[in-house]
Amino acid sequence: MLEVENLTVRFRHRQGTTTAVEDVSLNVGRGEIHGLVGESGAGKSTIGAAIMGLLPAAGEIASGNLHLDDTDLRALTPMEAHRLRGKRISMIFQDPQTSLDPLMTVEAQLIETIQAHEDISTEAARRRAIELLEEIGIARAETRIRAYPHQFSGGMRQRVVIALALCTNPELIIADEPTTALDVAVQAQVLDLIRQLADTRGVGFILITHDIGVIAQVSDRVTVLRGGRVVEQGPTPQVLGAPEQPYTKALMAAVPPLDRKLDRFRLPRVAGEEEEAASASAAKEAEDWLMSGSGTGLGPALDLSDITVRFRGERRGFLGAREDFTALDGVSLSVRPGTVMGLVGESGSGKSTLAKVVAALVQPASGEMTLDGAPLPPMRSRSRHDPSRRLVQMVFQDPFSSLNARHRVLGILSEPLRLYGLETDAARRERLVRAMLALVGLPPEAADRYPHQFSGGQRQRIAVARALLSRPGLLICDEPTSALDVSIQAQVLNLLKDLQTRFGLTTLFISHNLAVVRQMSDDIAVLKDGSLVETGPSEPFFAGPQATYSQELLAQTPTVRFGPRAA
Repeated sequence: MLEVENLTVRFRHRQGTTTAVEDVSLNVGRGEIHGLVGESGAGKSTIGAAIMGLLPAAGEIASGNLHLDDTDLRALTPMEAHRLRGKRISMIFQDPQTSLDPLMTVEAQLIETIQAHEDISTEAARRRAIELLEEIGIARAETRIRAYPHQFSGGMRQRVVIALALCTNPELIIADEPTTALDVAVQAQVLDLIRQLADTRGVGFILITHDIGVIAQVSDRVTVLRGGRVVEQGPTPQVLGAPEQPYTKALMAAVPPLDRKLDRFRLPRVAGEEEEAASASAAKEAEDWLMSGSGTGLGPALDLSDITVRFRGERRGFLGAREDFTALDGVSLSVRPGTVMGLVGESGSGKSTLAKVVAALVQPASGEMTLDGAPLPPMRSRSRHDPSRRLVQMVFQDPFSSLNARHRVLGILSEPLRLYGLETDAARRERLVRAMLALVGLPPEAADRYPHQFSGGQRQRIAVARALLSRPGLLICDEPTSALDVSIQAQVLNLLKDLQTRFGLTTLFISHNLAVVRQMSDDIAVLKDGSLVETGPSEPFFAGPQATYSQELLAQTPTVRFGPRAA
């Protein structure tokens, strides 16, 4: 159905041109799911944008052919391409926050999309929109459809984007990290839906993801990319089950296992390739600076008692009552000093809300917090000069919206050094920023660029660097690796492990990836619908969770194993 032949994509800039994709060929048949995997910047999303005709102005297809059945996609006029997008080819974008209009309700956006491609009444379009939201796993769809995107969690926003892609029953769907923000329960549901659409409706999929477990579970064929080139390609069991190329083998070695805990993650280095000495030296300087400010003790203990959070709902009618939503219902939790507490649960369970309460970004309705026994003021009482502002730092789930798009990375990362008086000399601040970038796996010259010039995974590394530059005692990581490929995930998680081990950094670690949570956590807390379901030490939890809900979460986690697919 789709044929991509010898595709080369280049981007123009002031210094010349950069080749993002070089001589890539792949085919997608009807009902086939073709996975694209590779590191951030490997060209996965660029291939999807080229097929959709959505390359930015600086990008161009230098050579190659793109055909959807008998349609030459490169020969389409702008108007013809516009009509084709959404109707025959849909795309699920990586970042749901920037894919949805913040000024329109979810209802209006779904109805608009349906009516743009079909002659259908508004009421009929609304009914179909509600059915789509129910199919994609949003509870109380008839009520929630009236909400705005910011009133949904990250995972729920991603479900809305998937519903938008399904509105017109397309022939081909390009899914760019469709399960990045989803918990394992909803991820399993979405992957089952993708498989069902492929099998029953003959929809072809290009599935772009860094999660090799997802690729192993649902894809028929896979293409491994590196630096814009094809490294290995073929049936998924063959490529991932018995890889031939050193780079593919290295990627597989970096996948965190669910059945055991590792001391460290294996970094996917290919034989004969070594780190550049300059980058290694710069990274060591940043690490030494972090350690010099850590002191000798453990990080602070965090205690939460009966935390309750309520959000005001929409008013039903002009004079109707508001329906308040309880996001957290009397949650009590203790994080031991110098340990990692893993928070798990489905989207909307209250994980991110709990983290934002601790970080003074959400005001609780009731409850108390202490940090090393001292009261931790809630949002409205925590002044800008309170020491906890520096000691409690957060790495957010969505790196693009948490970075100032108008500032260069150098300015973004210099801010905590200047704001907290950690480094008064401007030249020294710049040197530390570039060193920290090297530590999180980015070239020092990345400091001179803007956030939009990076891939999603690269932006997440910048967000991690910014949090670390405050020399925190308590680090809150809200899905810190959700946008990272397995190689960079291994690097960032090794970094967090080292920081926590070497000076006892206390960490709240939120993730839907239970394999990652097992590798990182000393203790586990499971949340569901705003309530604490289960808590306790990590290893006993993974050996035999007590709560039924916890058992379901573990059972739904994708793993890299191959066998005959169930009929």
